[in-house]
Amino acid sequence: MSIWWSLHLRREAASVPLARRLLLGTMETAGVDPDVSYDLSIALSEACANAVEHGGGAGEGSPSEGYRVTAYLDGERCRIEVADVGPGFPPGGAGRAAGRVRPVAVDAEHGRGLCLIQELADHVHIGNKPGRGGAVVSFDKILKWREDAPLAAV
Repeated sequence: MSIWWSLHLRREAASVPLARRLLLGTMETAGVDPDVSYDLSIALSEACANAVEHGGGAGEGSPSEGYRVTAYLDGERCRIEVADVGPGFPPGGAGRAAGRVRPVAVDAEHGRGLCLIQELADHVHIGNKPGRGGAVVSFDKILKWREDAPLAAV
């Protein structure tokens, strides 16, 4: 069985826990192992926080511009995508090297979110939307199921 949902959220801090709770509720109902659900919820929170902070249009920054979160639970994998309408990542992938996010200093105030996503997910893609612009962070993880999972992959 497959489950997918998509949200269009305002660029406000209150949207982050909303997206996280929806993901956790979906995964709990489906019967996904709580440790996997927790990892994905932290990764989602980081991606949403980045969209809230950096995802505004060039020079505008209106929360009404919003960002989109899409989650797919399909068989043995969960894929999550967070896309905003901001300026996107700098040309050449500043802060990224060979498809990986460069680690930040332990005492850094910012910059840990993409590193956390990279560590918590099995596969991560960080890039810009073609055309209109905006950043896209997508990641996936292989699911583990509880023994009593009603929607476990067969």
